[in-house]
Amino acid sequence: MVRARLTIDPARPVGPVSRRLFGAFVEHMGRGVYGGIHEPGHPEADRDGFRRDVVDLVKEMGVTTVRYPGGNFVSGFRWEDSVGPRDQRPVRLNLAWHSTETNEVGLHEFASWLEQVGAELMLAVNLGTRGTLEALDLLEYANVPSGTTLAEQRIRNGRRQPFDVRMWCLGNEMDGPWQLGQMSAEDYGRLAARTAKAMRQVDPGLELVACGSSGAAMPTFGEWERTVLTHAYDDVDYLSCHAYYEEKDGDLGSFLASATDMDRFIETVVATADHVKAVRRSPRTINVSFDEWNVWYLSRVPAGLARRIDDWPLAPAISEDPYTVADGVVVGNLLMSLIRHADRVTSASIAQLVNVIAPIAAEPRGPAWRRSTFFPFAATSRLARGVALRVGVDCPGYDTAEHGEVPVVDAAATADDGVAALFLVNRSQTEEAEVTVDLAPLGVRTIEEVLTLSDPDPHAANTSDRQDRVRLRPNPRAALIGGRLSVSLPPVSWTAVSLH
Repeated sequence: MVRARLTIDPARPVGPVSRRLFGAFVEHMGRGVYGGIHEPGHPEADRDGFRRDVVDLVKEMGVTTVRYPGGNFVSGFRWEDSVGPRDQRPVRLNLAWHSTETNEVGLHEFASWLEQVGAELMLAVNLGTRGTLEALDLLEYANVPSGTTLAEQRIRNGRRQPFDVRMWCLGNEMDGPWQLGQMSAEDYGRLAARTAKAMRQVDPGLELVACGSSGAAMPTFGEWERTVLTHAYDDVDYLSCHAYYEEKDGDLGSFLASATDMDRFIETVVATADHVKAVRRSPRTINVSFDEWNVWYLSRVPAGLARRIDDWPLAPAISEDPYTVADGVVVGNLLMSLIRHADRVTSASIAQLVNVIAPIAAEPRGPAWRRSTFFPFAATSRLARGVALRVGVDCPGYDTAEHGEVPVVDAAATADDGVAALFLVNRSQTEEAEVTVDLAPLGVRTIEEVLTLSDPDPHAANTSDRQDRVRLRPNPRAALIGGRLSVSLPPVSWTAVSLH
């Protein structure tokens, strides 16, 4: 058995846990929108074609914000296509995912859906094939109350009150060779700064996100961030981070330590932003919007997505990863990394939400169910409140091919007005972990609940035939004696402890 001792110092909090950490991402990709959140004719569809069973699951997840409509899709998107009478909207090619875009679901419909699930809209503007003028037009359409051509057009289209979108992404992954309109850091930094200045002339209170690197493995990582912020530091509020992880070649040990890579990624971006701050002698601080993160088996995505000029399918199945227990444990651990950096990561979006690399599966004309990654997200969104606390972990380590030596046990904690939560991962594939932590400094009196995600088979997954094989289960092996908590963690497991 692995033994771990944890220490928590409530006198030195990391920072407040923003509710925006529990955001998600919906892109016009695969069956994420059409056949996912929207399926007219489904027994659960409402009069607008949105599936009520999916709405209920999104609400259960505790999603707070949703980034839309992309992603790679946004770099070829004409926002005007997505408003006005549905039967008059143009059908376009979705170049990002080689499919047909009907524009049946657009800005109005998606905003209405968000009102059902109780989440905030985070809009991305196209800086790939378009630019500052189109971003200004969309902002005017969305946020100006009335009296202008575009605001009055919105009103005629059925929305008298403005959408009042507060958070805007200035393009998407503009460093990527796969991105329509890819550009250098110099060119993008100048464009982002110009667009941000112009948008603030319409609405000074906007929160603007500049594109960081599309991954820490990009050859320009670090230098991209420095260059972009050299141009745009005084004009934006956030720099984005994107990261995806998968189990490669059966190396489960490295995969389970993916949060180590996320920790380093965040810390490198923060250090780069603070370097630019120091050079510019700026009083402003740039935070991180980790607006794409998840487990994604990119190695399984078909090369070229059957790119034929006469084959543009409607909502083809893409990246509908079934997700295993191990995947769920890693997702829970990645959430813990975000919490550990709550002082600088103040917005995040799991990518994506339904069907496509998603915690929710929605079968055509069939049921919707929770994949393994649903459970740690929902529990963390529900329990993580107040401030993030620093947690010291004293335990054995193990060697990984990708990340070097990492601790077997990982932990994060939050506290807020008489309640606290502790999140734990056991990365050992064979041994239980016995964790002890002195909670007396927090004044903890009782354990409210202890929930664990695990299975004897770390590659077990939920299916339409067996939707509850993988789920959170009460962990009876926890005790609080004299202010000291002890809890046993199964191999390859994620655990949430709620405390009063």
